[in-house]
Amino acid sequence: MNTVQPIRDKEKIEAMKKILRASSLRNELLFVLGINTGLRISDLLSLLIDDVLKEKKVVDRLELREKKTGKPRYIALNKKIIRLIGKYIEKERTHASPSDPLFLSQKGGAISRQHAYEILNKAARAVGIKERIGTHSLRKTFGYFAYKSGVDLAMIQKLLNHSSQTETLRYIGITQEQMDEVVLRLDL
Repeated sequence: MNTVQPIRDKEKIEAMKKILRASSLRNELLFVLGINTGLRISDLLSLLIDDVLKEKKVVDRLELREKKTGKPRYIALNKKIIRLIGKYIEKERTHASPSDPLFLSQKGGAISRQHAYEILNKAARAVGIKERIGTHSLRKTFGYFAYKSGVDLAMIQKLLNHSSQTETLRYIGITQEQMDEVVLRLDL
């Protein structure tokens, strides 16, 4: 299996959102939900309408059981995600039943992991991203930007359910150049 990278450029993230929005709100929501929650693609694609909508109102916290670990997980949703879910359901999923997949394919059922990969890769290439991008890039992007914004590495490790901080640093794609930059900036 080839290793994918986080998307490290905020301008490219914004450009990808525009491209995905132009294709469908579903595609934009998949991307935005992934990079803002750090959920694995298997957990994103298994979400149902009922997971995000209670009494016709978008929830402010997802409650799910991780497919990989079987552990319960609770994820707060920021205002941007809540608005986007509401808009998506209003425009594209008005008549969905609570047990329907959130990310519905044209053939019925949830979109496949492969289809999600194709959606994300096409948008990444369209904005000029050359690094290897895949569905796992969403989760890695979440970790990368959490780290860059100053979130404690131990917290990111916990959020990503990693066993060590070394694993988390490798996972989020901290490069040798970035580590060198820290040392070179210090002038004690």
